[in-house]
Amino acid sequence: MAAGRSAALKIDWVKITTSLGLKGNTAAALQSFKKRNEDARRKVQVLSEKPQEIDFSYYRSVLKNQAIIDEIERDFKAFKPVTYDVGRQIRAIEAFEAQAVKNAKETKNKVDVELGDLEATLKNIEEARPFEDLTVDEVVAARPDIEERTKQLVSKGRWAVPGYKERFGDLSVV
Repeated sequence: MAAGRSAALKIDWVKITTSLGLKGNTAAALQSFKKRNEDARRKVQVLSEKPQEIDFSYYRSVLKNQAIIDEIERDFKAFKPVTYDVGRQIRAIEAFEAQAVKNAKETKNKVDVELGDLEATLKNIEEARPFEDLTVDEVVAARPDIEERTKQLVSKGRWAVPGYKERFGDLSVV
């Protein structure tokens, strides 16, 4: 029933008239049907909003078993719909949402900082001179640890870089 109601609400009356090319009496009949449809829908909505009254006296006059009608009437009058306090759940959801928004903002700030660092690194890479054009002094200025390691090797009397001969071969002339 809800699907039928949903489909009835989605009818595009203007599109029906124009797409089918309705004119004259047919278009007037369609407009009349549309008006009756809207009136019926309004009446159904008004009736559904009214509380439902049960006429137990009618059922007493029609049915022979009065005990069942009395029992049903008593149960009907005693029925109270269960109400739930959803305030606590809503507050918990709002607190969770606030924490999630706070975490998202912190993450966004961290990502923005990292993105700035990456953009600066990319700019340095793009503006850097080729490795072949660098001087020893420029390499030492950029990486002081290389000079430290070189001094350490020279102080121990080691003039060759470990692994150099294995990778590049021996270039000394014999």
